[in-house]
Order: sequence, then C-alpha cells, then structure tokens
Amino acid sequence: DVLALPIFKQEESSLPPDNENKILPFQYVLCAATSPAVKLHDETLTYLNQGQSYEIRMLDNRKLGELPEINGKLVKSIFRVVFHDRRLQYTEHQQLEGWRWNRPGDRILDIDIPMSVGIIDPRANPNQLNTVEFLWDPAKRTSVFIQVHCISTEFTMRKHGGEKGVPFRVQIDTFKENENGEYTEHLHSASCQIKVFKPKGADRKQKTDREKMEKRTPHEKEKYQPSYETTILTECSPWPEITYVNNSPSPGFNSSHSSFSLGEGNGSPNHQPEPPPPVTDNLLPTTTPQEAQQWLHRNRFSTFTRLFTNFSGADLLKLTRDDVIQICGPADGIRLFNALKGRMVRPRLTIYVCQESLQLREQQQQQQQQQQKHEDGDSNGTFFVYHAIYLEELTAVELTEKIAQLFSISPCQISQIYKQGPTGIHVLISDEMIQNFQEEACFILDTMKAETSDSYHIILK
Repeated sequence: DVLALPIFKQEESSLPPDNENKILPFQYVLCAATSPAVKLHDETLTYLNQGQSYEIRMLDNRKLGELPEINGKLVKSIFRVVFHDRRLQYTEHQQLEGWRWNRPGDRILDIDIPMSVGIIDPRANPNQLNTVEFLWDPAKRTSVFIQVHCISTEFTMRKHGGEKGVPFRVQIDTFKENENGEYTEHLHSASCQIKVFKPKGADRKQKTDREKMEKRTPHEKEKYQPSYETTILTECSPWPEITYVNNSPSPGFNSSHSSFSLGEGNGSPNHQPEPPPPVTDNLLPTTTPQEAQQWLHRNRFSTFTRLFTNFSGADLLKLTRDDVIQICGPADGIRLFNALKGRMVRPRLTIYVCQESLQLREQQQQQQQQQQKHEDGDSNGTFFVYHAIYLEELTAVELTEKIAQLFSISPCQISQIYKQGPTGIHVLISDEMIQNFQEEACFILDTMKAETSDSYHIILK
C-alpha cells in the first residue's frame, strides 16, 4: 500500500522511459547554471550573456570496448545555434538573412580559440553564421569555449514593446570518419535550450528567477527543478544528416564546405547552386512529392521543404491563401501562394525586334509586291520574324544585356545602341529615351562594325 502512494508513482514516471540504463558514448556539459524557474517535467533552460565565452566540456563516456574503431582517431563535432520555436525553424533562412542584413560582418556563433583546449582545425564557414566545427580526440581533455552574439529579442515581432525573447538551442552533432576519410558517419547528437541576453542580462534574469522561487511555498517549489551549476546537453535526433554528406574526394578534414548555404540547415539535398527557374515553371496537379520538393528548391522555398515533405503537386495546389500564410508566415506565404498559382509579373515595357539583313531587305521588297499572297497565307518565306524583349529597369544597360542575350554574344561586344531618327540620323539611346518608348513598339536591328575595336554598334530602325 505504501508503494502505491501517488508520490512514489510520480517519481517513477519522472524517469525517462527506456533510457534508464542507457549510457551515451559522449557527454557535453555547458558550464552555465540552469534556471530554477523550470517545472519538473520541462526541459532545462539556461541563460547566457551575449558575446561572453562559455565552456562546453566534451567528455568521452564510452563503456569498455564500445566504438573501438575511434580509438586513437579524431572525431568531428559541429556546433549550431538554432531556433527552439518550430514556427521560426520553418523560416530559419529568412530570419538569419534578416539578422545578417542588420548586423553586417557579425556572426551568430563563434569559438573563443585562445581559451579552448584540445580542439583541432576549428572552422567557421562565412556562409553559415550560426555554425562552427572542429576535430577533437576523445582520449584527451577537450573543452571548447563558445560565444553567442545574437540576443533572443532580436527575433521577436516587438508588437508590444517588452515582448519576451525567443529561446534558442545549442546543438552538437559528432561524426566519425568513413572509409574515404570523410567525417559523415553519425555518432551522437545532443542539445539544450538557451536564452541569450545583453551583457549581464543573464545574471539579472537568473537572480530574478531565484527571488521568485524563494517567494513560493514549499509545496509549489516541489513542482520545479532545482537550479544546477552546469547544463548537461540531452540526446536528440541529429540535424538532418544530408547536410553533412560531402562529395569532395579530398581525404581527412580538408573537405570543401564552400558549397554549403544557410537554407541547407533544414536538410536541403542539393549542394550545387540551382539554375534560375524557367519562366513556365508552374506546379502541376500530377507532380509527385519528389518533384514538388525540387520545385520548392528551384523557386527559393528550400526553407519549407521539410514541412512539405509528403505533399504532391495536387496537395500544394489545394492549399488556400490563408492556409499558406498560416503555415509560412505573411511574407513567404504570399510569395508561395502566388508561385503555386503561377501568377506572372507583367514587364514594365515590351518591345519587338527583328535582325535586318540583305536577305530580309529583299524579302521586304518581295513582300510589297506579293501582298495578296500574304493574305492567302502563302508567305513564300518573305515574312519577318520578331523577338520579344521584356524590360523591367528601363535602362540602356538592360537593353544592351537583353539584345546580347538574344544574339548569344557578350554585352561587351555591343559598343553603343542608336535609334534611327529623322532624316536617318543616329540618336544615342539613353535611359530617358527607353522610358519614353511606346509599349509593343517594333524595331529592325541593324549592326555596324565599330571603328576602333572588335565590338558592334546596334541601330534600332
């Protein structure tokens, strides 16, 4: 009867299921105190000061005979500061790009190398502001000191002024070498929840939490965890493994990371830059989930590929505007909805051009003589073929680039563009002149060799 008392049952339930006797191969300990204002069954929360160096001890926790293949060898650990909130995880790429814009030249996560012990070849990719990595020997003492430079309130909506900051996660993924000498075989992952404050803000917050707890009754205090001097990172699933697959054949740690991008933090399977999406890249109801994933990548929606993993084209097209905005947020939601519906942006100006040649001149004369044949549909090969040029910026530079693209030549090969004016004069094309072109104006393009170089002048007639 005594053993059946609720208090004993509660203690039993607080033990993690299936993990009671599980010893993890590594243990990571963040040397910062946990908050005392965390309820018993909630995850620990640790407060950090912006830019302050905090030690994380890398401990070899293997049992005798466990993972003998890494004895005497190095392993690689990748540190990340990521969002704890799922909604922010879906928009991680946009959030980090916004932070980069507001804090040019700064990083979210850094290693304090002079203070760290036992780390080898530390790296911080300039394209991944929230990630650092290094090699270490489990048999030797290893401590890495990290600095987090973003603060939790930088990612809040700030609608009500004193809105609380968002929590982050520090996640560590550790890998061993494969047979090709690449660190891609996952060994262990662990993470903990943190909030980052302006300098000394974490100490004030810790003190405030402690004072709040002291005011509570002993019965209320039993519902909360004690504050521990250090934070033990708990086991978690690895950050999407595909991110670490490295196709570089170079041995050891010297594998290329230059092809990584921020969006791949969400498990993008593509490391090569995508070609620009074709103009008619519309999603079809018959599109398979795999093709839908590729479509999302091509159209700059890589952040949401994990969210829409099993969605076919038909599933995505059934989403209403409100559905998409609720899932992706206002900005990306509207962009994705418009992309799904294939809404094209009309160009500011459309003109039609045709290349002039001796043959075309002869055809023009024949065209006047054989007007009746044209009407009967027998053009006899004497009609002109025009190409559409769509202009957005309405500048001479843009027109030069579009004409060069049409003729498959470099813009450098076009020296000047002129418009034939009254009495056959050549008027130099300017931005203001293009802005005054009529919509759907037609021009014959004539080319003239430049006198002093291998380039050409283009004349619009």
